[in-house]
Amino acid sequence: MKRKIRVAILFGGKSAEHEISLLSAKSIVEAIDKEKYDILLIGISKSGEWILKEGPLVRWPKAIPANSPGQRVALVAAKSRARLVALSGRKNVASVDVVFPVLHGPFGEDGTVQGLLRLAHIPFVGAGVLGS
Repeated sequence: MKRKIRVAILFGGKSAEHEISLLSAKSIVEAIDKEKYDILLIGISKSGEWILKEGPLVRWPKAIPANSPGQRVALVAAKSRARLVALSGRKNVASVDVVFPVLHGPFGEDGTVQGLLRLAHIPFVGAGVLGS
């Protein structure tokens, strides 16, 4: 059996369009082929915390508050695949093949996240830095 591609979906973010990003991410998660892709959901709070959402989101939140349940993580470049590292204890949580940024407004559609991913040599879906 062929290994699934692990996709980290980034949503939420420090933007007035935070809530719209959640709706967009929900639509993508519902449409993506789960036979081909292993999904990691990373919600970004309005204060900028990256929070790994455990398991499938049966009920999608309207926002990602700073006190939202889930593990606080950072995305770290690695030799072959990016890694999610827990901020508490600094242990590896998961590897990532590609990032799917579903962020709207500032810090999402302005090339900021794309620039971060490009500098770290982490593959991502969508337009590059200048096209964002």
